[in-house]
Amino acid sequence: MPSLDLSAGAVQLTRAICDIPSVSGDETTLADAIEEAVSAFAHLEVIRHGNTIVARTDLGRAQRVAIAGHIDTVPINDNVPTKDVEIDGAPYLWGRGTVDMKGGTAVQLTLAAELTEPSIDITWMWYDNEEVEASKNGLAILAAARPDLFQADFAILGEPSNGEVEGGCNGTMRALVRTTGVRAHAARAWIGENAIHAAAPILTRLAEYRAKEVPVDGLLYRESMSAVRIAGGVAGNVIPDACEVEVNYRFAPSKTAADAEEHIRNLFDGFDVEITDSAEGARPGLDAPIARDFVLAVGAEPRPKYGWTDVARFSALGIPAVNYGPGDPHLAHHDEERVPLAQIEDVERGLRTWLTR
Repeated sequence: MPSLDLSAGAVQLTRAICDIPSVSGDETTLADAIEEAVSAFAHLEVIRHGNTIVARTDLGRAQRVAIAGHIDTVPINDNVPTKDVEIDGAPYLWGRGTVDMKGGTAVQLTLAAELTEPSIDITWMWYDNEEVEASKNGLAILAAARPDLFQADFAILGEPSNGEVEGGCNGTMRALVRTTGVRAHAARAWIGENAIHAAAPILTRLAEYRAKEVPVDGLLYRESMSAVRIAGGVAGNVIPDACEVEVNYRFAPSKTAADAEEHIRNLFDGFDVEITDSAEGARPGLDAPIARDFVLAVGAEPRPKYGWTDVARFSALGIPAVNYGPGDPHLAHHDEERVPLAQIEDVERGLRTWLTR
């Protein structure tokens, strides 16, 4: 089994954990290595649930923060093992997981081992299956099995944020918008009704849709409504009798899932609409004193998080949560995924400053 040296520093630790493949569903080897590494420290109580590892301090501090990071990645595409590269004179670490989000996880592991007397009690969480369907998400499964471990005043997700603080996140909803028709031979198309042609107004409404920018608690969230898939057709010589357009709506955290569904149904009034997936967003939570103190300590300018992240799971429990990690979100899942070494070091320094002040 690979071993991890948590004293090696966050940059070297990022290399080490990225070089242990952990595509969603195959995290056991990395989870084993993390459990073994953190179990060596007497100041941490270690709990394992499946391939999710929790390490807690219990110093009787007045407040507690939950700091979490997922250990899985999207599939590897010839981008492991990692390698050092230089771009415009700056050193980067290239490879799968460097951005999403093993750089952030390495920072957390480094500080979990180092900080024996933090100024606030900490619950560190490293979980599996974040990159796949919600039913497999290790954080969600842990919350259902051990809600006591989620008692916290504030939460931080190490998702890539370019080393800045990104508050809350947009919600997300997927819907199938369907049309129907009548099959016929393509040589006698006038006999049938073409369901694909009938979907044209759906695409027109999407093309003409203007995304809103919605202010929420001092941050400006940008929404989007996009077609992400079209399915239809029977054969090359048959008029199709069914077509469906899959739509993804990213909505501001001031809206509920019910609000989002109503908006989708109004936009596609007259069509058969089925909601297939939804997840509430999370308000920034930056008005909480502990959150303001964190932002001040790390010296960041808060920004909105457009994508959905697990901050929403904490927000649903009434825990304000932010994203704070190294890496450019635009490079998450990219085959040229790479993180500036300076960002890893900056996030490590910022988090250490706040946890020890």
